[in-house]
Amino acid sequence: MRTCCIYPVGMQTAVQQPARRHDKPPPAADRVYAHVKQGVLDRRYEGGTLLTEGELAEAVGVSRTPVREALLRLEAEGLIRLYPKKGALVLPVSAQEIADVVETRQLVEEHAARKAVPAPPGLLRRLTELLELQKTQAAAGDLAAAAVTDRCFHAEIVRSGGNEILSRLYDQLRDRQLRMGVAVMHSHPDRIAKTLAEHEEILAALRAGDAEAAVEVVHRHVSWFEHLARGEVR
Repeated sequence: MRTCCIYPVGMQTAVQQPARRHDKPPPAADRVYAHVKQGVLDRRYEGGTLLTEGELAEAVGVSRTPVREALLRLEAEGLIRLYPKKGALVLPVSAQEIADVVETRQLVEEHAARKAVPAPPGLLRRLTELLELQKTQAAAGDLAAAAVTDRCFHAEIVRSGGNEILSRLYDQLRDRQLRMGVAVMHSHPDRIAKTLAEHEEILAALRAGDAEAAVEVVHRHVSWFEHLARGEVR
């Protein structure tokens, strides 16, 4: 089983860059891309924020040319929208985007939960570790890190099925999930307690070998985002 998102406490990050030699810094465009993307995902740059090339160039310490290249990449990923001579607008998370992600997560994760039974010991150990990590992060008020760990918890179950195509599809949702997860936790801080309780339920169902119970909890857990999109938060 491949391992997902192994971050020591206090070192979680939403944007992971490939390892590079210490004597060869990453290209300027990559540095700008990582800076802006991290800012969007951890809500330093919230939806509706207008970013200018000059401000970003100064913040990262580069010229405007790599800033333009990085912003084009981010626009292609749906995180920003470019406006000539004005800058880049950070796009808010829309209700439709949440609904689309929820539908995709339900299809993938419910299938994965059923397929994970009987759960191998390695999966149960890893989920237990992630749950304890998320509890620690939540207690410390580190909601961005807790959102990363939340995503990792679910990704481990998906990866355990051994279907590389489904795993890659799920990975494509990664940034959208992280951004939504952080936004939800900040808007509804009481939700973290419910999230932890539902993760406990999922883990208990997998330990008990009860596939249908695991699927039911996963469905309920993921569906909460759909209620959020419709303004029916409960």
